[in-house]
Amino acid sequence: MRLYKIPVILLMIFLAVVSAEAQSGTRNQDTVMVLPFENVSSAEFNWVGESIADSLSDLLKVPGLAVISNQERKIIQQRLKMPTSVLPSLAASLKLAREGRATLLVSGEYRVTPAQDDVAASITINAKIISVDEGRFLSEEFPDGSRKTREIVLLDALGNLQSIQGQLAYQVLYQRDKALEYAQNHFIELATKVPARAFEAYIKGLLTPASDPETRANYFKNALRINSEEASGTVYSEAAVELGHLYLNRKQYRDSLEYFSQVPEDSPLYPEAAFYSGLVNWQEKDYEQALAVLSPLADDLKLTSVYNTLGSISVEASRRETKDQAKSAKFLVEGVEYLERAAKSSEDEETPKFNYGLALMLREEYVLAADQLRSVLKTNENDGEAQFLLAKCLEKIADTAASSADDQARRLLTAGNRYANLENEWKRGSLGSFDLRVRWPSRREFVSFVFIRDKEPAKTGAALNETEALLAKAEEQFKAGRDEAAMELLRRILVQEPMSAESYLLLGKIHLRRGDTEQALSSFKTALFWKNALIEGHIFLSRIYLQKGDCLQAKNYSRSALEIDPDDPEAIGLERQVERCSR
Repeated sequence: MRLYKIPVILLMIFLAVVSAEAQSGTRNQDTVMVLPFENVSSAEFNWVGESIADSLSDLLKVPGLAVISNQERKIIQQRLKMPTSVLPSLAASLKLAREGRATLLVSGEYRVTPAQDDVAASITINAKIISVDEGRFLSEEFPDGSRKTREIVLLDALGNLQSIQGQLAYQVLYQRDKALEYAQNHFIELATKVPARAFEAYIKGLLTPASDPETRANYFKNALRINSEEASGTVYSEAAVELGHLYLNRKQYRDSLEYFSQVPEDSPLYPEAAFYSGLVNWQEKDYEQALAVLSPLADDLKLTSVYNTLGSISVEASRRETKDQAKSAKFLVEGVEYLERAAKSSEDEETPKFNYGLALMLREEYVLAADQLRSVLKTNENDGEAQFLLAKCLEKIADTAASSADDQARRLLTAGNRYANLENEWKRGSLGSFDLRVRWPSRREFVSFVFIRDKEPAKTGAALNETEALLAKAEEQFKAGRDEAAMELLRRILVQEPMSAESYLLLGKIHLRRGDTEQALSSFKTALFWKNALIEGHIFLSRIYLQKGDCLQAKNYSRSALEIDPDDPEAIGLERQVERCSR
């Protein structure tokens, strides 16, 4: 071989590798949504279409491919006000897929031929993959350069439906990636792990309207029973969770808890089942059990509702524990910690801030409690309870605004002689009439959050680069004094990246420049909640508290800034100011 050819060959190899990596990178960016398949045969087989969507959504979960679950797809449909009982048109399907940020859409139809004489019922499934961005069916390139759409067609006995679904999953994945590492049998085994009759009962339960809860419950109970009988006593988690929610919606808490508690810890549905089990335990005033169930979920979910609920349960447990003072104090410490996280993770919600303020009052930290209650009143100035608590905090710290706050509380709490009752209780040294505020998130809210959270790690380089570009533009607008333009860009970022700490940091700077100190505090705290290593956030918070005369808080944030970077000149200079403040 001539030496001059070697660089050419190396270049060709390099280009081939780059091309392969680029194609692999494209594949790794895919997110797939599966629609229920259309029934073009008898209505008695409508359940099959939902069965295909539910099964495929599970089977397509392979490395490099994000999948929108069947439940998540329904939530997106509801958000777009598309009825889940009607199959959307192609145009509506593409809109649905884009709303879910899917790049691939799987749809199709099926025909069931009923059993006749000695011939078993059979099913024919036709499926196609749609490239959402291009708005066309996925095609395959042939050696002659032509491209053809290849429809997936499968025919088998209806009794082998789950096996067919395994084959279908393999075909979909193989069309997307010819280098698929899994054999077809792998998907067939996964598809048939739930006994066929149990799976059919479960799907029929899903399709039974909520207006007929008894029939719906019976289908799910049959699914649980059949699965247990035919699969060595294992629990059909999907059916158990559906029954848990069914009874929860009917406020039959004991029945709800019975089914939620059956879901094993290794099930993907365990966080959802455990979360609602904890809420039921809280409703039943079994505080310690509620904490035991919910506490392990807190750091995993990082959901404001979880922190707020845990904090509220802990504080309530502290108030109810009258015999063991050490135990009561421990509950209160834990409650304050959880509620602080809840308040920091939510810029707009007043509920966790109210609970946090109340908990701080129980610890006699009146300055910090007043800050939280002011935030509540900024959102809802007619919150009489928050106004009353703020007045009492201001009295405790000898603030001259106490009288005005008390007058406002007196005006807002006239119904049922509420002010007089609270005042009498306060004089007796109690806050027992104040209920901690806990709003149960709907299943839709819970699943939506988990869906967003689970997609976060899979964000593509392109998406991250877009966020960085928008953030850079927002910084430019801020430096140029165009706050409104900067805030508009930040809103766009936070729609896509609700955990963007840098966006909250810049938002805090804007609020601070506008003189809105409380909003600035909230934004900086949220920034640190998502990314505690942002030294700027600690410095800004220390400065704000320094101006407010809260030397303790200023000192705390000054120290945390120095812990991040002991050589930072701003942090060092700030420490000297804080030291003068505390003298």
